[in-house]
Amino acid sequence: MERNEYKREIVVFKEFFWDFYKKLNRGAQKKIEWTLGLVRDLKIIPSKYFKSITGTHGLFEIRVQYGNDAYRIFCFLSESRCVVLLNGFKKKSNRTPKREIEKAAKLKRDYFNEKKDRL
Repeated sequence: MERNEYKREIVVFKEFFWDFYKKLNRGAQKKIEWTLGLVRDLKIIPSKYFKSITGTHGLFEIRVQYGNDAYRIFCFLSESRCVVLLNGFKKKSNRTPKREIEKAAKLKRDYFNEKKDRL
């Protein structure tokens, strides 16, 4: 597939995703890159990798499994073909921590506030 045929554009908002990503070992980073490739390229993303977060307004989680570790990257869809990455974390329990969801929701609001201010 040529670069201009990708289905979605991946954009990172602020430094929170990069701060998370840089702390991981290279194997986990490669698995995240592979999963982001699926999000970018597939017309329909399996829920194993991309799922709406219940009780939020348009937040999604990109789901990455590497060995025995589970990682989550919060994101949302902006415009028609843009996935905006917010923050990520290593999942340690069955439930996603409320503070992580709240952080992602705040970052999403910040994104749209900054975008509005630029107009």
